[in-house]
Amino acid sequence: MHSAPRALCPHVEWAVAGVLGTRVSLDWIRQPAAPGTWRSEFSWQGQPGIASQLASALRGWQLLRFEVTAEPGASHEGERYSCTPDLGIFHAVTGIHGDILIPEDRLRAALTRSQRGETDLESDLAHLLGKPWDDELEPFRYAGEGAPVRWLHQVV
Repeated sequence: MHSAPRALCPHVEWAVAGVLGTRVSLDWIRQPAAPGTWRSEFSWQGQPGIASQLASALRGWQLLRFEVTAEPGASHEGERYSCTPDLGIFHAVTGIHGDILIPEDRLRAALTRSQRGETDLESDLAHLLGKPWDDELEPFRYAGEGAPVRWLHQVV
């Protein structure tokens, strides 16, 4: 959680607990990149698909900035969700090294739009890679260096 107003912090914990099926108490610290907001980090373990459930549970509040990442496994790709109040939610499939994997049909569509003069290919590719979200979230990520991390474990 990159930034949340203090009043939403307990609601974030309840939403995460509801998805993970266990009590969650996060360690919140002030977010210097957005005075008046708080940040927290945690790791979790669970079945594939939990990342999308977490992102869905959190996306309803317009004042939150967050990222949810799921590592790939032997039977599934990884995922990354990024959300900001201005941009909404971004989803990408990730490979074993954390690289964003863009499906062929999305690349072909971007190329077609560019060839028709509807969009700029460079901007379209940046959007597919999540660059606008990275640009907006980077100051919030940096502000969290040294923040405590709480490890949550769920038996699978």
